[in-house]
Amino acid sequence: MLVAVGAFACMDAFLKFLSQFYPTMQVSAMRGAASIPFLLLPLLFTRRFRDLKPVRWPMHLMRGLLSVLVLSTFIYAIRLLSLADAYAIFLSAPLIVTALSVPLLGEHVGWRRWAAISVGLCGVLAMLRPSGSHLLTVGALAALVSAVAYAISAISLRVLTRTDTTTSVVFWTIAVMTAFTSLMAAPHWVSIRVEHWGWVAATGAAGAVGSRLLTEAFRAAPASVIAPFEYTALVWGATIDWLFWDTLPALRVYVGGGIVIASGLYLIWRESQLHIEPVKPATGGGSATAG
Repeated sequence: MLVAVGAFACMDAFLKFLSQFYPTMQVSAMRGAASIPFLLLPLLFTRRFRDLKPVRWPMHLMRGLLSVLVLSTFIYAIRLLSLADAYAIFLSAPLIVTALSVPLLGEHVGWRRWAAISVGLCGVLAMLRPSGSHLLTVGALAALVSAVAYAISAISLRVLTRTDTTTSVVFWTIAVMTAFTSLMAAPHWVSIRVEHWGWVAATGAAGAVGSRLLTEAFRAAPASVIAPFEYTALVWGATIDWLFWDTLPALRVYVGGGIVIASGLYLIWRESQLHIEPVKPATGGGSATAG
């Protein structure tokens, strides 16, 4: 998981670099197209092409469209913000997933977890820099939209993985995303410079490696063990910002990001506790409230 998060951080740094020369949709299309060969390469050795067969086409299409929104808004965000700033806001996604699981999946979220979600979203507000004259920065709002779209996509993934293989889910999501972003980018396509082809290939390789290692991490250990390591993205982002762009996060990012991370870690811990707590027999008609 640590290497996966590092791979995605490197990919995002490459995307930030490319976004200085090409339109957002074109960068999104290049990221997807560059990853597809690296996703298909393992299948050439394993000969498991049947794993690509999709079962729920409509849901694959929906996740592909959501990926367009996730990637395009995130690329726009990192064009305007540092990686650490964008990550700090984007890491509110686990809180949003928990909140949306109630109306979309019918899951029960008790008052303790609602409290953690509320505190975490207060941390997001702290990073959005609200003020009387300028409520939101455009980059911060783009990062928040990306986090919400990612959360909806993650919830749909819970349903999709019941019938489709990991290979199918990853490939078709990226393929649909690439097709749509390519169509949207075509009217304003900018010729890719020769010196940038290596950056495009590195972006695809980093994305493919990150996706594969992320999948293997969650396959090898419980989500409650693996998920906290996702917050190391903020460390990766701050380090890359410092090394390549000579910038560090503002104090509000440390404070707000710390609140978001603490809230997310509490949700992960509480979820693990609910799975190991024994079910208590009902007494006196009362019921315990899961938190």
